[in-house]
Amino acid sequence: MTCAMLPTPVRVLLLLAVALAAGRTALAAPAGSPAEWPAYGRDPGGTRYAPPTQIDKDNVGRLEVAWTYRTGEFDVARLPAWKNYALQVTPILVDGTMYICSVFGKVIALDPETGVERWRFDARIDPAAARAELACRGVSTWRESDPAFAGLCARRIFYAAVTGRLYALDAATGAPCADFGAGGQVDLTQGVGPVEARIFGVTSPPAVVGDVLVVGSAIGDNQRVEEARGTVRAIDVRTGRERWRWDPIPRRRDDPARATWEGDSADRTGAANAWSILSADPDRNLVFVPVGSASPDFYGGERRGANRWADSVVALRASTGELVWGFQTVHHDLWDYDVPAQPTLVTVRRDGREVPAVAQATKVGHLFVLDRETGAPLFPVEERPVPPSDVPGEQAYPTQPFPVLPRPLVPHALRPEDAWGLTPLDRAACRKRIAAMRGREIFTPPGLEPTIIYPGNAGGTNWGSVAFEPQRGFVIVNTSRFPTVVRLIPRADYPAEKAANPGREVSPQEGTPYAMRRDFDALLSPLGLPCNPPPWGTLAAVDLGSGEVRWEVPLGTVRDIAPVPIPWELGTPSMGGPMITAAGLVFIGGAMDNYLRAFDIDTGKELWKGRLPAGGQATPMTYQLRPDGKQYVVIAAGGHGRLGTTLGDSIVAFALP
Repeated sequence: MTCAMLPTPVRVLLLLAVALAAGRTALAAPAGSPAEWPAYGRDPGGTRYAPPTQIDKDNVGRLEVAWTYRTGEFDVARLPAWKNYALQVTPILVDGTMYICSVFGKVIALDPETGVERWRFDARIDPAAARAELACRGVSTWRESDPAFAGLCARRIFYAAVTGRLYALDAATGAPCADFGAGGQVDLTQGVGPVEARIFGVTSPPAVVGDVLVVGSAIGDNQRVEEARGTVRAIDVRTGRERWRWDPIPRRRDDPARATWEGDSADRTGAANAWSILSADPDRNLVFVPVGSASPDFYGGERRGANRWADSVVALRASTGELVWGFQTVHHDLWDYDVPAQPTLVTVRRDGREVPAVAQATKVGHLFVLDRETGAPLFPVEERPVPPSDVPGEQAYPTQPFPVLPRPLVPHALRPEDAWGLTPLDRAACRKRIAAMRGREIFTPPGLEPTIIYPGNAGGTNWGSVAFEPQRGFVIVNTSRFPTVVRLIPRADYPAEKAANPGREVSPQEGTPYAMRRDFDALLSPLGLPCNPPPWGTLAAVDLGSGEVRWEVPLGTVRDIAPVPIPWELGTPSMGGPMITAAGLVFIGGAMDNYLRAFDIDTGKELWKGRLPAGGQATPMTYQLRPDGKQYVVIAAGGHGRLGTTLGDSIVAFALP
C-alpha cells in the first residue's frame, strides 16, 4: 500500500513525521513570495528578478557572511577531472528548504537560514571518469496538486546528471521516487543514436511545464559528424514516461527546415543539442529552447546550408512538442557560436502597450528581442555579408543576422592596430601575433592557418544568461571579450599534431577531411595578459523600450589571476549571470576574481563586493523567509577549472548584521 492509499489521518501523521525527521521548517509561503526561489532563474521565464528589499542601496555595504556550507567534494584526491570541474549551481528554495546539486552527483537539502544539511542523495558519479564537462547548474521541482496523491514524493526534486540519468527525489527525505521511471530514474542516453559516455550528459536543470519535464543534453564538441542527437524530450513528472520528443535537426523529408540542409546531411549530422537552460511560459503552453551547434563545430562541409534549427531559439508547444516558431541566431555555424543562454521572458513597452517577448543573448554579443508568440524581431535584424571560406570542401553561409538594436555588446574585430599591452614591448609583441593570423573580423571561417575567432566560443554571454527588471524595462547583461585561435588540420596530419600537443585541445572531427586545434592562450602577451584591449569583461544595462545601452562598466579585476599586480579595473571574462532585486540592486559573481558584487541598477556604480573562498562562477539567488527575518543572498563559490579560478566546494550566504 502506498502512502497515498492510506486513510487521511494516517497520511497526515506520516507526512508530519517525515517532515520532522528531515528537519524541515513549516512555512506556508506562496510560490513567488520573497521566501521562494522555485526555479533556476527564479521564475519559469528566467528573469532572475526577486522582490526582497531589505538589502538596499544604502545598507548593502554592510553585508557580511551569514553562513557557509561545503559539499566536501573538494577534499577528495586531486584528479585529472579537476580541469573540467565547475561548481555552477544556483540553489532553489521551496517550502522552507534549499536544494543544490554538486559537481560529482550529490543532491543536497539545506536549512536556508543556517546552511545546515538536512539530507543528501548520491548519484555516485565517479570523479576519476573522463567527461567532457563536470558541472550541475541546478535542480528543478514540482508539487502534486491532487490531494489524493499527497504522499511521499508529492513534492519532487528533479536532478539531471552528467551521466545522462534523470532522477526524481522526494523533497522531504531525498529518497528516490519509486513510481518514476525505473526505481526513481530515467536513462536519457536511450534513443538518441550513438552515445559515448564521456561525451553525453546533462548539465542544466529541466524545465517544468504543467506535468511534464522538458530536458535537453550536453554533448562534447568536435568529435565526429555522426554524433548523438540533440533530442529534446518531455518526461511525465509522475511516471517518468516520455510524452514527446523533438529533434532540432529535421530528420523527416517533409519538414520545411530540411531544405536548409544539403543532400542527406540532416540524416547523418548529430548534436544541435540544448545544453543550456530552457524557459517556459505555462500560460501560453510554450517552452523555449536554446539550441546548440551541429557537429562538428569548425568544419561544415558535410552539412552545407543554413542548418536550421541548430544555433537557434525555438518555441515548442509544451503539451505536444510541436514547433511553434524558430529564430536562427547564426547560420551554418563554424565558430562554436551555439545559443548558450537561457531565453529570458520579458515585457517590452511599445506605443503604450506591453508586448510579451523573449530576450536571447548570444556568444557573439548580440541581444535578439523577439515577439514571444511569433518569434518576429521587435527591433530590425539585418542579414549582412560575411567573409567566405577558403578551405576546400567548405561553403560558409554568405550572410549572418545582425540586430540593428541593441548594438553589439562586445567588439567584432581585432586588428593589429587594436593590440594592447602593459608596456610598449608587450604591445609590440601582441601586434606581431595578431598580424601573423587570419581573421580580423567577426564570422571569418576557420582556415588551414591559425584563425582568430573574436569573440571566441567563451565570449559574449554564456549560460549565466541575463536578468530582467520589469519596472525600468532593463535587461542586465554580463559579457566576456576574449579571442580564441583555431586551425584546421588535414586528416593525415592529425596523429602527429595530437601527439605533439599533449594537454592541448586537438580534436578529430571524424567524418570530415579536417581535425582541429583550438588555443585559448595564443593571443596572450609575454606578460600573460590578453592582447585585445580591455575591458575584458563588462556588465551593461540595456533599455528594452529604446534598445539603447544605458550604462556599461568593467566587471572583475585581475587580482586573483594576474601574473603581475595591476591596480586598474580592467574587467575579466565571466561565467555565471546577474540577479536583480526590487531594491534596485544587481548582484553578480562570475568574474575571474573571488568576489560577489552589488551594483546600482540605475548607474552601474559598484556599491559593494564580498570576498569568496573560491571563484564565484555561478549565478546568485536571494530570499527572505519571513517578513521579520533576514534577506539572504547566496552564491556557489567553487571556481572553474577551465577558467583557472580558485577551486572549492562552498555555498556562501550573505546577510546584513
